[in-house]
Amino acid sequence: MTNAGAGKPVFVCDKCGNETPKWEGRCPSCGEWNSLGEVRAARSRGKARSRVVGTAAQAEELSQVDAGRFPKAEISLREVNRVFGGGIVPGSLTMVAGDPGIGKSTLLLRVAADVAGTGREVVYVSGEESSAQIRMRADRLGVSGKRLFLLQATGVDEVVPRLDAIRPALVVVDSIQTMHDPAISSPAGSVAQIRETTRALTEWAKAADVPIVLTGHVTKSGDVAGPKVLEHMVDVVLYMEGDPIGSWRLLRAVKNRFGSTNEVGVLEMGEGGLRDVEDPSKEFLSERSAAGVGSVIVPNLEGARPLLVEIQALTNRSMLPAPRRVATGLDYNRLLMVCAVLTRRAGVPLADQDVIVNVAGGLRVTDPGADLGMALAIVSSVRDASIDPDLAAVGELGLSGEVRGVPQLERRVAEAARLGLQTCIAPAGKRAAPVSGGFRTRQVSTLRQALRSAFSIPPPPVKEGAN
Repeated sequence: MTNAGAGKPVFVCDKCGNETPKWEGRCPSCGEWNSLGEVRAARSRGKARSRVVGTAAQAEELSQVDAGRFPKAEISLREVNRVFGGGIVPGSLTMVAGDPGIGKSTLLLRVAADVAGTGREVVYVSGEESSAQIRMRADRLGVSGKRLFLLQATGVDEVVPRLDAIRPALVVVDSIQTMHDPAISSPAGSVAQIRETTRALTEWAKAADVPIVLTGHVTKSGDVAGPKVLEHMVDVVLYMEGDPIGSWRLLRAVKNRFGSTNEVGVLEMGEGGLRDVEDPSKEFLSERSAAGVGSVIVPNLEGARPLLVEIQALTNRSMLPAPRRVATGLDYNRLLMVCAVLTRRAGVPLADQDVIVNVAGGLRVTDPGADLGMALAIVSSVRDASIDPDLAAVGELGLSGEVRGVPQLERRVAEAARLGLQTCIAPAGKRAAPVSGGFRTRQVSTLRQALRSAFSIPPPPVKEGAN
């Protein structure tokens, strides 16, 4: 029997948020298969009153707008301030996403405590944890909890009136997937609920000029759970990355209306919570072996920030008909490409070898400039020959075996020299700024030249049919 209080169903795409009146196997907007879900909205939804408070909006000439009236709330963690663009802007809506257990709640409790420490009220809306659980985390982090109010509620119709009454300086919602609007008949966490509750919170934040920070879960592919349009509704989208078992955390900005999206914050998770990493490159290389086989240092670029990372490789004769390729912290498809280029263009025998590559420290590298370092690490393992521990390598590999240029080479080379390295193999044709102290840049144009430069033994003979 059809529910008389419910309206006609619509089908919403989980990926892009597009609505269609009937179900289709493929979304007509983004082309994703099996991404349409049924949403049945209540008839009373259209009669719901607006949650925006305050006077009617007035037009204002842009030249008369005073940007100084929007002071940012600074956080004690300098790396977090860097990613936010100097602090949290009043009236903004920020989404912090990441895998379960990565430290999102720990970060937001620290942010809330910093704002409450200035003498202003902060409301922490929790739909996942009890007050006792949050208090235990606060004790572990050394947070006193003064002027930090906990609100256990999941209904946006309950939360907004409480916020109107308190008028805090900051609101934290953990998490948006637990919030729901009674005017929407679909369950909490559905596409319609996430979209409507975010819209309601956005309206309140803009009208009250109070910043709101949300946490969000991610899907298996690493995207924010819910419609993709959710990322367009908020002002700032931050991703927290890292291995939950390890201690390193990267806070990456993928959208920021108030600052640069090329900023990455490096944090370390300890017993007392998160702390700033003063010198990330030095920390990442602190446990590196001086004469390790299959290990290469790569000046990686995280946004606009150069970081030195260690890429490790291990090869072993395979007992399987099809040798395995395993990539941890690197793109699997780029590993396949590098192995194919090594075999075809440099004559390195990998047809019967299992190849495993890893980025030390649990970091994830997406920079194509790591191709050359990955290739040198694989060859080092195949030959069982170590590479000079004071050598770094950077460059993108082409399918013809050429070494292509990478952006901001000067900054990468300068970072390698600052950490005490002596040599960097880099693409030819890209000018690297001169570095004092005997540092040398060996410029190469092909993969074979890079192998001859990195290893003292002659390069392997080219197999028949290799170009």
